[in-house]
Amino acid sequence: MVLALDRDASALARFPQNQVPAEVTIRLEHTNFSQLETPARAIGRPVAGVVFDLGLSSIQLDDPERGFSFQREGPLDMRLDTSEPWTAADLVNRESAGELRRILKDFGEERWAARIAERIVERRRVEPIRTTRQLADLVAGAIPRAAWPRDIHVATRTFQGLRIAVNRELESLERGLKAAITVLAPGGRVGVVSFHSLEDRIAKNLFHVEATDCVCPPQAPVCICGHRRSVRVITRKPITPSDQEIRENPRSRSAKLRVVEKL
Repeated sequence: MVLALDRDASALARFPQNQVPAEVTIRLEHTNFSQLETPARAIGRPVAGVVFDLGLSSIQLDDPERGFSFQREGPLDMRLDTSEPWTAADLVNRESAGELRRILKDFGEERWAARIAERIVERRRVEPIRTTRQLADLVAGAIPRAAWPRDIHVATRTFQGLRIAVNRELESLERGLKAAITVLAPGGRVGVVSFHSLEDRIAKNLFHVEATDCVCPPQAPVCICGHRRSVRVITRKPITPSDQEIRENPRSRSAKLRVVEKL
């Protein structure tokens, strides 16, 4: 049995049911993986493995109506779940300059976050920022040309930061990983495929804590936390794609896989 969760209802609608082998049962759930404990418990069977495939799918990225890409003109949406109320346009036209700077710096790791946030506030006083092209052009104008990154589009980090904020992705990931470890049967494994450093850092740190018996501060004379390890780390270093895989699928270039096993 495979329990498949997705926040995007259109992804579930595209699922090729006619290609599923007769001996496999598929259960599709339209939900955030942070909530995976509820549907997993409802099945009533031990969970042998969980895979988190983070980030966007190519279908989402290539659809201009979803607003994830700066390459095509489209509404500034960025919601993974289109039933959610707030879009990226709502965020950039509502939040203060300070909050926008925090989002771009913390979630997008954008060194020019303050300057971009100021330009956003200036522009929206004239007219609302509603499209991907408006935002991409604004970011390009805010960052000095000599400081543009060579390997990615100048607006990549801004779009990443806003997408993570709109969808509360990092919060969902931490909750989902904890839930996955909880429902796993002994010997079961969790694998996480991440595509940027923030996601990878959350997986790495959480797995480290869950694989450690005591997490008290070093200065504590005796253990008072009572924490006991629940997993062992299978991948001391993340698994990354081979050169051949990157040639065949360029979007895999930043992928990292980490795995733990339930004790």
